[in-house]
Amino acid sequence: QVQLVESGGGLVQAGGSLRLSCAASGGTFNTYAMTWFRQAPGKELEFVALISRGGGSTAYGDSVKGRFTISRDNAKNTMYLQMNSLKSEDTAVYYCAASRRYYSGNSRDMDYWGKGTLVTVSS
Repeated sequence: QVQLVESGGGLVQAGGSLRLSCAASGGTFNTYAMTWFRQAPGKELEFVALISRGGGSTAYGDSVKGRFTISRDNAKNTMYLQMNSLKSEDTAVYYCAASRRYYSGNSRDMDYWGKGTLVTVSS
């Protein structure tokens, strides 16, 4: 059983930056592709970014391309999301998720989820 814990959320002004972390335990981290999702108030879950097991492949949702960067440190069992040029529409709860079988941005393909961290961007 893999446990995922997100951290790094908070309140930031528009145009600012935050770095989220997702710490994993209870499994072999480098056997999981990792994905960030987010859910804004009253909206559906949205794919943000994903990274392959070794970190060599990444993909991003259209709304964050060029502003967010996903990375991972398998030695530390941790994934990151560097968020720059934040906008008010980035306000959401951010979730990390792990998939053993799929390199995917589809929430149905995830095996494990964290509880989320809130990011609030003030305009």
